[in-house]
Amino acid sequence: MMEELVWSPEMSSGVPAMDDAHKALVAELAHLLTAPYREFGAGLFALIAEIERDFREEEALMEEIDFPMLRSHREQHASVLSALHHVVPDVMQGECASARKVIELLPQWFLRHMSTMDIALAVALDLAGFQANPSAITIPQTMS
Repeated sequence: MMEELVWSPEMSSGVPAMDDAHKALVAELAHLLTAPYREFGAGLFALIAEIERDFREEEALMEEIDFPMLRSHREQHASVLSALHHVVPDVMQGECASARKVIELLPQWFLRHMSTMDIALAVALDLAGFQANPSAITIPQTMS
């Protein structure tokens, strides 16, 4: 069953740059979840590019502060990218079913990742002196 993903203030990490990236990702993912067949391939490729860029930037921040959970965080990123890259050949041949299944699983993964891994990163960034607002950090409970 496909779940809708809509950005809400409860999803804030308290780190403006992370929140901006997450908002854009949520919007792109929400569009792709309902994209018609003719738009799906291009939307998937745009989403993959956006996720790759966001993960690189996030991992660079983790390296900069010597984040102790860098390896496990990076492994989660690699798993998602692997799943997305795995379905690209199908999409390039016009078959979108497997890619749509991967996309339908992303909202659940994304919320779990934000409420665990990204919250830990936000706290570490705050402790390292990066612009963060830890009082804005909440744990997402539901999807809209």
